[in-house]
Amino acid sequence: MKALDNVDFDLREGEVHILVGENGAGKSTLAKVLLGAYKAEEGEIRFDGEVVKFNGTKDAIEKGIVAVYQEFTLIPYITVAENIFLTREFKTKLGFVDHRRMEKEAGDLLKSLNCEYINPNSFVRELSVAEQQMVEIAKALSFNPRVIVFDEPTATLSEREVNSLFEQIHRLKKENIGIIYVSHRMQEFPLIGDRITILRDGVKINTVGINDCTNEELVNMMVGRDVSQVYVRTENDHSEIALQTENLCDYKGRVKNVSITVRKGEIVGLAGLVGAGRTETAELIYGINQAKSGKIMLHGKEIHPKTPVQATKYGIGLVSEDRKKQGLALSESIAMNTVAVSLTKLFPHFFMSYKKVNEVAQTYKESLRIATTSVKKPCRDLSGGNQQKVVLAKWLSFDPDVLIFDEPTRGIDVGAKMEIYALMDRLASEGKAILMISSELPEVIGMSDRIYIMHEGRIAGEVERKEFDSEAIGAQMMLGEVAK
Repeated sequence: MKALDNVDFDLREGEVHILVGENGAGKSTLAKVLLGAYKAEEGEIRFDGEVVKFNGTKDAIEKGIVAVYQEFTLIPYITVAENIFLTREFKTKLGFVDHRRMEKEAGDLLKSLNCEYINPNSFVRELSVAEQQMVEIAKALSFNPRVIVFDEPTATLSEREVNSLFEQIHRLKKENIGIIYVSHRMQEFPLIGDRITILRDGVKINTVGINDCTNEELVNMMVGRDVSQVYVRTENDHSEIALQTENLCDYKGRVKNVSITVRKGEIVGLAGLVGAGRTETAELIYGINQAKSGKIMLHGKEIHPKTPVQATKYGIGLVSEDRKKQGLALSESIAMNTVAVSLTKLFPHFFMSYKKVNEVAQTYKESLRIATTSVKKPCRDLSGGNQQKVVLAKWLSFDPDVLIFDEPTRGIDVGAKMEIYALMDRLASEGKAILMISSELPEVIGMSDRIYIMHEGRIAGEVERKEFDSEAIGAQMMLGEVAK
């Protein structure tokens, strides 16, 4: 499979050059070639006018080219400071690791990103996904780079953290640092970008100035087809309650008396800022964590899911926020991941047919447009967006009654987003109960029949579709109260 085909790309000093395209278009591959992670089979890379050949990422870093990847590269069992200066530890005069200086330097870097609340002495495993993202950015800045590649840096950040990142990007531009910015969030482009290069199927389609085309024209170049309606919703009957929680609380104090209902055929949005308790609520329902108090009801009967396996047996599925950690077995094939939950349904008599496994996986590969030459390939070889599609295929093959989507379109292009929205709408039309968690307010408003707003672990409000107001919902997300 040719990931890049005769692609020309250039980056100027002090420029933010945005790289866009559907999942599998070649964006990450191009970035990894420039970073020395992959070797190009044809063509050349010039840096400061000279042809360079990178034999690994270390060579690129020595030239001043660093990356902030969408998928984290941090080690969870060491501290924030130790992660930032890994293999570059400061030493005392006696040759010991100078932890005090590392902590101070790490603290200064985090302060420059307005992240003073992240303790340099904290273990990375104790941080939220958004906090880990900010540590990744601080680590990149610690190299004093000349070129930074940002791969979906805002996918997990709150509005405050995004603003801090953009302030940092504008500062870097003034220091003549070139930035390659890979993203699907078009609303961000005019805030930081100078030029946009569009890739499709490994081929460069065009490079345009930031104000030289409309969003519609940009999307059409990305997907190669007209995109007139992003959110697709069908009117459904919502009479029967499928999932209900009553005064649900967890042991960590992140979920406080949460009561929600999700009916058959309904998509219920769970809106809130990062850290509001949305994912923690989903993890209680799915049995990842145990509830301290309260009830979980499924079709009117109280259930006590103590593990994800039990929750799955009840007919509950979770498309998790972190697909690599919780959604996939990366070293296993696409086919085996697709049937991972539905094996006992497909093969009730113990014996398994690999032919049938591959046939089932091939069906979902075609229906979800998973970009791969074979379902026998390991999931680690797929782009982030195509990995997300395999997670969806896994749950579609199992066919649960209740599906929880936690940030279902994180790191996914607009074309794939539309496919997932249409899929969610179809599932709701078939009577599935869907709880959707998303940090993108337009997505929550566009797809939901009702929205619960969470603030600091509590339900701050509930809004019906006919009463949706982005300003009021946003105010409740931030303040826990309705805007006056």
